[in-house]
Amino acid sequence: MSRRQFLYGSAALAGSSVLGLSGCGKTAKSPAVGLAPALPFYDAYQPLVPIRVHTDRIFRITVCLRPFRAQGPRMEAEKIGDKTVVYNYGHGGSGWSLSWGCADVVTKMAMEAAQGAREIAVIGAGALGLTAATILQRAGAKVTVYAKERAPYTRSSRATGSWTPSSRIALSSAMGPDFATKWESMARTSFAYYQSFLGTPGAPIEWTDRYSLWDEERKPGERRASSVPQIHDFAHLDDRIADLVPKQEVMPPGSTPFPTKYVARTSSMSFNVAGYSRQLTSDILLAGGTFVDREFHSPQDFASLPEKVIVVCTGYGSRALFNDDSIVPVRGQIAWLIPQEGAQYGLNYNGLNMLARRDGIVMQYSKGGEDEGWNDTNEAPDRAYAEQGINVLAELYSRMQAKMKP
Repeated sequence: MSRRQFLYGSAALAGSSVLGLSGCGKTAKSPAVGLAPALPFYDAYQPLVPIRVHTDRIFRITVCLRPFRAQGPRMEAEKIGDKTVVYNYGHGGSGWSLSWGCADVVTKMAMEAAQGAREIAVIGAGALGLTAATILQRAGAKVTVYAKERAPYTRSSRATGSWTPSSRIALSSAMGPDFATKWESMARTSFAYYQSFLGTPGAPIEWTDRYSLWDEERKPGERRASSVPQIHDFAHLDDRIADLVPKQEVMPPGSTPFPTKYVARTSSMSFNVAGYSRQLTSDILLAGGTFVDREFHSPQDFASLPEKVIVVCTGYGSRALFNDDSIVPVRGQIAWLIPQEGAQYGLNYNGLNMLARRDGIVMQYSKGGEDEGWNDTNEAPDRAYAEQGINVLAELYSRMQAKMKP
Protein backbone atom coordinates (compact mmCIF):
# COMPACT_ATOMS: atom_id res chain seq x y z
CA MET A 1 0.00 0.00 0.00
CA SER A 2 1.46 3.39 -0.99
CA ARG A 3 1.63 6.40 1.29
CA ARG A 4 -0.48 8.34 -1.17
CA GLN A 5 -3.19 5.71 -0.82
CA PHE A 6 -3.31 6.45 2.92
CA LEU A 7 -3.82 10.13 2.27
CA TYR A 8 -6.49 9.61 -0.35
CA GLY A 9 -8.30 7.21 1.95
CA SER A 10 -8.07 9.75 4.78
CA ALA A 11 -9.43 12.57 2.60
CA ALA A 12 -6.28 14.44 3.52
CA LEU A 13 -5.59 15.56 -0.04
CA ALA A 14 -8.88 17.42 -0.23
CA GLY A 15 -7.55 20.69 1.11
CA SER A 16 -6.16 19.38 4.39
CA SER A 17 -4.78 22.23 6.50
CA VAL A 18 -3.04 19.69 8.73
CA LEU A 19 -0.75 18.20 6.12
CA GLY A 20 -0.70 21.22 3.86
CA LEU A 21 -1.31 19.21 0.67
CA SER A 22 -3.65 19.81 -2.25
CA GLY A 23 -5.42 17.48 -4.64
CA CYS A 24 -2.67 18.18 -7.20
CA GLY A 25 0.15 16.93 -4.98
CA LYS A 26 3.13 15.14 -6.42
CA THR A 27 3.07 11.40 -6.77
CA ALA A 28 4.64 9.71 -3.77
CA LYS A 29 7.45 7.25 -4.07
CA SER A 30 6.44 3.67 -3.62
CA PRO A 31 7.90 2.04 -0.52
CA ALA A 32 10.79 -0.34 -1.02
CA VAL A 33 9.76 -3.96 -1.41
CA GLY A 34 11.41 -7.06 -0.11
CA LEU A 35 12.45 -5.47 3.20
CA ALA A 36 9.92 -7.47 5.22
CA PRO A 37 7.25 -10.06 4.58
CA ALA A 38 4.05 -8.56 3.26
CA LEU A 39 1.04 -8.49 5.56
CA PRO A 40 -1.85 -10.79 4.70
CA PHE A 41 -4.67 -8.88 3.04
CA TYR A 42 -6.89 -9.08 6.14
CA ASP A 43 -4.14 -7.51 8.26
CA ALA A 44 -3.23 -4.66 5.92
CA TYR A 45 -3.08 -1.11 7.21
CA GLN A 46 -6.41 0.70 6.86
CA PRO A 47 -6.51 4.45 6.12
CA LEU A 48 -7.05 6.69 9.15
CA VAL A 49 -8.78 10.03 9.41
CA PRO A 50 -6.05 12.60 10.20
CA ILE A 51 -6.70 14.73 13.26
CA ARG A 52 -7.14 18.44 12.62
CA VAL A 53 -4.46 19.57 15.04
CA HIS A 54 -5.25 23.25 15.48
CA THR A 55 -5.09 24.76 18.93
CA ASP A 56 -8.33 26.66 18.32
CA ARG A 57 -10.11 23.29 18.16
CA ILE A 58 -9.51 22.80 21.89
CA PHE A 59 -12.92 22.93 23.53
CA ARG A 60 -11.71 22.25 27.07
CA ILE A 61 -8.66 21.39 29.14
CA THR A 62 -9.14 19.15 32.16
CA VAL A 63 -6.88 18.18 35.04
CA CYS A 64 -7.35 15.06 37.13
CA LEU A 65 -5.56 14.14 40.35
CA ARG A 66 -5.14 10.37 40.25
CA PRO A 67 -5.56 8.92 43.78
CA PHE A 68 -2.41 6.79 44.03
CA ARG A 69 -1.52 4.52 46.96
CA ALA A 70 1.86 2.81 46.97
CA GLN A 71 0.38 -0.40 48.39
CA GLY A 72 -2.55 -0.39 45.99
CA PRO A 73 -6.26 0.45 46.44
CA ARG A 74 -7.85 0.42 49.87
CA MET A 75 -10.55 -2.24 49.82
CA GLU A 76 -11.57 -3.34 53.30
CA ALA A 77 -14.42 -3.05 55.82
CA GLU A 78 -14.26 -1.21 59.12
CA LYS A 79 -16.73 -0.40 61.91
CA ILE A 80 -17.20 3.31 62.62
CA GLY A 81 -19.71 3.68 65.42
CA ASP A 82 -22.77 1.65 64.47
CA LYS A 83 -21.90 1.78 60.75
CA THR A 84 -19.87 -0.62 58.65
CA VAL A 85 -17.76 1.34 56.18
CA VAL A 86 -16.45 -0.52 53.13
CA TYR A 87 -13.55 1.35 51.51
CA ASN A 88 -13.07 1.36 47.75
CA TYR A 89 -10.57 4.07 46.78
CA GLY A 90 -6.97 4.69 45.77
CA HIS A 91 -6.91 3.16 42.28
CA GLY A 92 -4.39 5.53 40.69
CA GLY A 93 -4.86 5.64 36.92
CA SER A 94 -6.87 2.40 36.82
CA GLY A 95 -10.23 3.51 38.20
CA TRP A 96 -12.40 2.93 35.14
CA SER A 97 -10.49 -0.14 34.03
CA LEU A 98 -10.70 -2.00 37.36
CA SER A 99 -14.06 -0.62 38.45
CA TRP A 100 -16.23 -3.69 37.83
CA GLY A 101 -13.79 -6.08 39.46
CA CYS A 102 -13.46 -3.81 42.49
CA ALA A 103 -17.24 -3.43 42.65
CA ASP A 104 -17.58 -7.19 42.79
CA VAL A 105 -15.14 -7.38 45.74
CA VAL A 106 -16.71 -4.61 47.83
CA THR A 107 -20.26 -5.81 47.09
CA LYS A 108 -19.46 -9.14 48.74
CA MET A 109 -18.07 -7.29 51.77
CA ALA A 110 -21.08 -4.98 51.98
CA MET A 111 -23.73 -7.70 51.60
CA GLU A 112 -22.05 -9.80 54.27
CA ALA A 113 -21.95 -6.83 56.63
CA ALA A 114 -25.60 -5.97 55.90
CA GLN A 115 -26.73 -9.32 57.38
CA GLY A 116 -29.89 -9.40 55.33
CA ALA A 117 -30.67 -5.68 55.33
CA ARG A 118 -31.27 -4.31 51.85
CA GLU A 119 -30.49 -0.61 52.30
CA ILE A 120 -26.88 0.24 51.43
CA ALA A 121 -25.30 3.65 50.85
CA VAL A 122 -22.67 4.44 48.24
CA ILE A 123 -20.67 7.63 48.62
CA GLY A 124 -19.28 9.01 45.36
CA ALA A 125 -20.64 9.01 41.81
CA GLY A 126 -17.46 8.55 39.82
CA ALA A 127 -16.26 5.37 38.11
CA LEU A 128 -16.01 3.34 41.32
CA GLY A 129 -19.24 4.65 42.82
CA LEU A 130 -21.43 4.03 39.78
CA THR A 131 -20.18 0.49 39.23
CA ALA A 132 -20.37 -0.38 42.94
CA ALA A 133 -23.97 0.83 43.03
CA THR A 134 -24.81 -1.26 39.95
CA ILE A 135 -23.33 -4.49 41.29
CA LEU A 136 -24.93 -3.94 44.70
CA GLN A 137 -28.32 -3.61 42.99
CA ARG A 138 -27.73 -6.83 41.08
CA ALA A 139 -26.99 -8.48 44.43
CA GLY A 140 -30.38 -7.38 45.74
CA ALA A 141 -29.51 -4.17 47.58
CA LYS A 142 -31.57 -1.00 47.59
CA VAL A 143 -28.97 1.66 46.89
CA THR A 144 -28.77 5.36 47.61
CA VAL A 145 -25.81 7.19 46.06
CA TYR A 146 -24.67 10.24 48.00
CA ALA A 147 -22.37 12.53 46.04
CA LYS A 148 -21.12 16.08 46.00
CA GLU A 149 -20.69 15.93 42.20
CA ARG A 150 -21.95 13.86 39.32
CA ALA A 151 -20.75 13.46 35.74
CA PRO A 152 -19.50 15.45 33.94
CA TYR A 153 -18.03 17.17 37.02
CA THR A 154 -16.43 14.18 38.73
CA ARG A 155 -12.70 13.61 38.40
CA SER A 156 -13.49 10.29 36.71
CA SER A 157 -15.06 12.21 33.84
CA ARG A 158 -11.63 13.62 32.98
CA ALA A 159 -10.06 10.22 32.28
CA THR A 160 -8.36 9.29 29.01
CA GLY A 161 -10.85 6.47 28.49
CA SER A 162 -8.38 3.66 27.82
CA TRP A 163 -8.23 0.13 29.20
CA THR A 164 -5.23 0.55 31.53
CA PRO A 165 -5.84 -1.77 34.51
CA SER A 166 -2.32 -1.49 35.96
CA SER A 167 -1.68 2.21 35.34
CA ARG A 168 -0.15 3.62 38.54
CA ILE A 169 -1.93 0.95 40.55
CA ALA A 170 0.89 0.38 43.08
CA LEU A 171 4.65 0.41 43.61
CA SER A 172 6.40 -2.90 43.13
CA SER A 173 8.39 -2.25 46.30
CA ALA A 174 5.29 -1.57 48.43
CA MET A 175 2.56 -3.95 47.24
CA GLY A 176 1.83 -7.05 49.29
CA PRO A 177 2.80 -10.58 48.23
CA ASP A 178 -0.76 -11.45 47.16
CA PHE A 179 -1.59 -8.13 45.50
CA ALA A 180 -0.75 -9.22 41.95
CA THR A 181 -3.06 -12.23 42.22
CA LYS A 182 -5.94 -10.09 43.55
CA TRP A 183 -5.30 -7.49 40.87
CA GLU A 184 -5.45 -10.13 38.15
CA SER A 185 -8.78 -11.41 39.43
CA MET A 186 -10.26 -7.89 39.47
CA ALA A 187 -8.88 -7.10 36.02
CA ARG A 188 -10.36 -10.25 34.50
CA THR A 189 -13.73 -9.60 36.15
CA SER A 190 -13.77 -6.03 34.84
CA PHE A 191 -12.79 -7.13 31.36
CA ALA A 192 -15.65 -9.62 31.23
CA TYR A 193 -18.20 -7.01 32.36
CA TYR A 194 -17.01 -4.56 29.73
CA GLN A 195 -17.61 -7.02 26.92
CA SER A 196 -21.33 -6.95 27.76
CA PHE A 197 -21.48 -3.29 26.68
CA LEU A 198 -20.19 -3.95 23.16
CA GLY A 199 -22.74 -3.22 20.46
CA THR A 200 -25.09 -1.33 22.77
CA PRO A 201 -26.60 2.02 21.68
CA GLY A 202 -24.20 4.96 21.81
CA ALA A 203 -21.10 2.72 21.78
CA PRO A 204 -20.14 3.39 25.42
CA ILE A 205 -17.42 0.75 25.11
CA GLU A 206 -15.64 -0.18 21.88
CA TRP A 207 -12.44 -1.69 20.60
CA THR A 208 -10.19 0.62 18.58
CA ASP A 209 -6.79 0.32 16.94
CA ARG A 210 -3.75 1.91 18.57
CA TYR A 211 -0.44 2.77 16.92
CA SER A 212 2.85 3.24 18.75
CA LEU A 213 5.48 5.16 16.79
CA TRP A 214 9.16 5.44 17.67
CA ASP A 215 12.59 5.86 16.16
CA GLU A 216 14.98 4.57 18.83
CA GLU A 217 16.04 0.94 18.98
CA ARG A 218 14.01 -1.24 21.34
CA LYS A 219 12.51 -4.68 21.45
CA PRO A 220 8.88 -5.27 20.43
CA GLY A 221 6.63 -4.68 23.43
CA GLU A 222 9.40 -3.00 25.43
CA ARG A 223 8.28 0.15 27.23
CA ARG A 224 9.51 3.42 25.79
CA ALA A 225 12.24 4.86 27.97
CA SER A 226 11.54 8.33 29.31
CA SER A 227 14.09 11.04 28.60
CA VAL A 228 13.75 11.93 32.29
CA PRO A 229 15.09 9.40 34.85
CA GLN A 230 12.18 7.71 36.64
CA ILE A 231 12.11 7.66 40.44
CA HIS A 232 9.17 5.46 41.35
CA ASP A 233 8.92 1.74 40.60
CA PHE A 234 5.32 1.63 39.41
CA ALA A 235 4.07 -1.93 39.13
CA HIS A 236 3.38 -3.21 35.62
CA LEU A 237 1.22 -6.30 35.82
CA ASP A 238 -0.30 -6.51 32.35
CA ASP A 239 1.69 -9.62 31.45
CA ARG A 240 -0.61 -11.54 33.81
CA ILE A 241 -3.61 -10.82 31.54
CA ALA A 242 -1.80 -10.80 28.19
CA ASP A 243 -4.19 -13.46 26.90
CA LEU A 244 -7.11 -11.00 27.02
CA VAL A 245 -5.92 -8.56 24.37
CA PRO A 246 -4.21 -8.78 20.97
CA LYS A 247 -0.43 -8.75 20.99
CA GLN A 248 1.36 -5.68 19.69
CA GLU A 249 2.41 -6.22 16.07
CA VAL A 250 5.38 -4.41 14.57
CA MET A 251 4.37 -3.37 11.06
CA PRO A 252 6.66 -4.10 8.09
CA PRO A 253 8.62 -1.08 6.80
CA GLY A 254 6.66 0.82 4.16
CA SER A 255 3.32 -0.74 5.08
CA THR A 256 2.02 2.44 6.74
CA PRO A 257 2.42 6.14 5.96
CA PHE A 258 4.01 6.90 9.32
CA PRO A 259 7.53 8.34 9.10
CA THR A 260 9.07 6.72 12.18
CA LYS A 261 11.50 3.84 11.98
CA TYR A 262 9.16 1.60 13.94
CA VAL A 263 5.36 1.33 13.93
CA ALA A 264 3.48 -1.11 16.13
CA ARG A 265 -0.26 -1.76 16.07
CA THR A 266 -2.65 -3.35 18.50
CA SER A 267 -6.31 -3.05 19.51
CA SER A 268 -7.58 -1.95 22.89
CA MET A 269 -10.80 -0.97 24.64
CA SER A 270 -11.94 2.65 24.67
CA PHE A 271 -14.47 4.16 27.05
CA ASN A 272 -16.62 6.96 25.68
CA VAL A 273 -16.92 8.30 29.20
CA ALA A 274 -19.64 10.91 28.62
CA GLY A 275 -22.19 8.44 27.27
CA TYR A 276 -20.97 5.59 29.45
CA SER A 277 -21.46 7.61 32.67
CA ARG A 278 -24.96 8.61 31.60
CA GLN A 279 -25.85 5.00 30.85
CA LEU A 280 -24.61 3.79 34.25
CA THR A 281 -26.53 6.57 35.99
CA SER A 282 -29.71 5.79 34.06
CA ASP A 283 -29.38 2.07 34.79
CA ILE A 284 -29.08 2.75 38.52
CA LEU A 285 -32.19 4.95 38.46
CA LEU A 286 -34.17 2.43 36.40
CA ALA A 287 -33.28 -0.26 38.94
CA GLY A 288 -34.79 1.85 41.73
CA GLY A 289 -31.66 3.61 42.94
CA THR A 290 -31.62 7.15 44.29
CA PHE A 291 -29.08 9.96 43.97
CA VAL A 292 -28.79 12.49 46.80
CA ASP A 293 -26.62 15.61 46.63
CA ARG A 294 -24.49 15.49 49.76
CA GLU A 295 -21.01 16.51 50.85
CA PHE A 296 -19.16 14.79 53.70
CA HIS A 297 -16.36 16.48 55.64
CA SER A 298 -15.41 13.70 58.06
CA PRO A 299 -16.38 10.09 58.86
CA GLN A 300 -18.49 11.44 61.73
CA ASP A 301 -20.92 12.76 59.11
CA PHE A 302 -21.82 9.15 58.25
CA ALA A 303 -23.76 8.90 61.51
CA SER A 304 -26.61 10.90 60.00
CA LEU A 305 -27.21 8.40 57.20
CA PRO A 306 -30.07 5.93 57.65
CA GLU A 307 -28.10 3.07 56.06
CA LYS A 308 -25.97 0.87 58.32
CA VAL A 309 -23.57 -0.18 55.55
CA ILE A 310 -21.72 2.45 53.56
CA VAL A 311 -19.48 1.83 50.54
CA VAL A 312 -17.04 4.72 50.18
CA CYS A 313 -15.88 5.44 46.61
CA THR A 314 -14.53 8.97 47.04
CA GLY A 315 -11.31 8.75 45.00
CA TYR A 316 -8.84 11.53 45.65
CA GLY A 317 -11.38 13.17 47.98
CA SER A 318 -10.64 10.32 50.43
CA ARG A 319 -7.35 11.99 51.32
CA ALA A 320 -9.13 14.88 53.03
CA LEU A 321 -12.23 12.95 54.12
CA PHE A 322 -10.24 10.34 56.07
CA ASN A 323 -7.07 12.35 56.58
CA ASP A 324 -5.38 9.57 54.61
CA ASP A 325 -1.84 10.58 53.76
CA SER A 326 -1.26 7.28 51.98
CA ILE A 327 -3.00 8.86 48.97
CA VAL A 328 -0.59 10.74 46.73
CA PRO A 329 -1.99 12.89 43.92
CA VAL A 330 -0.54 12.26 40.47
CA ARG A 331 -1.58 15.15 38.27
CA GLY A 332 -2.64 14.50 34.69
CA GLN A 333 -3.86 16.98 32.09
CA ILE A 334 -5.86 16.45 28.91
CA ALA A 335 -6.55 18.84 26.06
CA TRP A 336 -9.81 17.92 24.35
CA LEU A 337 -10.20 18.55 20.63
CA ILE A 338 -13.52 18.56 18.80
CA PRO A 339 -14.40 14.98 17.75
CA GLN A 340 -14.21 14.06 14.07
CA GLU A 341 -16.42 11.76 12.10
CA GLY A 342 -14.73 8.42 11.53
CA ALA A 343 -11.79 9.11 13.85
CA GLN A 344 -11.74 6.35 16.47
CA TYR A 345 -8.15 5.25 17.04
CA GLY A 346 -5.11 6.07 19.14
CA LEU A 347 -1.52 7.18 18.57
CA ASN A 348 1.42 7.17 20.96
CA TYR A 349 4.34 9.26 19.78
CA ASN A 350 7.14 11.21 21.47
CA GLY A 351 5.39 11.60 24.83
CA LEU A 352 1.94 12.26 23.35
CA ASN A 353 -0.95 9.88 23.92
CA MET A 354 -3.74 10.72 21.49
CA LEU A 355 -7.02 8.85 21.64
CA ALA A 356 -9.79 9.83 19.25
CA ARG A 357 -13.07 9.06 20.98
CA ARG A 358 -16.64 9.78 19.97
CA ASP A 359 -16.98 12.30 22.81
CA GLY A 360 -13.74 14.15 22.11
CA ILE A 361 -10.15 13.71 20.95
CA VAL A 362 -7.94 13.16 23.98
CA MET A 363 -4.50 14.76 23.80
CA GLN A 364 -2.48 13.80 26.88
CA TYR A 365 1.11 14.99 26.77
CA SER A 366 3.72 13.75 29.23
CA LYS A 367 7.38 14.69 28.96
CA GLY A 368 8.21 13.29 32.40
CA GLY A 369 7.01 9.72 32.01
CA GLU A 370 5.03 8.06 34.78
CA ASP A 371 6.57 10.29 37.43
CA GLU A 372 5.08 13.40 35.87
CA GLY A 373 2.60 15.09 38.18
CA TRP A 374 3.76 13.20 41.27
CA ASN A 375 2.42 14.85 44.44
CA ASP A 376 1.20 17.86 42.44
CA THR A 377 -2.14 19.15 43.76
CA ASN A 378 -2.51 21.90 41.15
CA GLU A 379 -5.75 21.40 39.22
CA ALA A 380 -5.46 24.59 37.16
CA PRO A 381 -5.22 23.90 33.40
CA ASP A 382 -1.90 24.75 31.71
CA ARG A 383 -2.81 26.00 28.22
CA ALA A 384 0.79 26.35 27.05
CA TYR A 385 1.59 22.75 27.96
CA ALA A 386 -1.58 21.56 26.23
CA GLU A 387 -0.53 23.32 23.04
CA GLN A 388 2.92 21.70 23.25
CA GLY A 389 1.22 18.31 23.08
CA ILE A 390 -0.86 19.30 20.08
CA ASN A 391 2.28 20.56 18.35
CA VAL A 392 3.86 17.12 18.80
CA LEU A 393 1.16 15.64 16.57
CA ALA A 394 1.55 18.51 14.11
CA GLU A 395 5.28 17.73 13.97
CA LEU A 396 4.50 14.08 13.21
CA TYR A 397 2.27 15.16 10.34
CA SER A 398 5.06 17.43 9.03
CA ARG A 399 7.38 14.43 8.97
CA MET A 400 4.73 12.47 7.09
CA GLN A 401 4.41 15.25 4.54
CA ALA A 402 8.17 15.38 4.06
CA LYS A 403 8.25 11.61 3.56
CA MET A 404 5.66 11.96 0.80
CA LYS A 405 7.87 14.17 -1.34
CA PRO A 406 9.78 12.44 -4.17
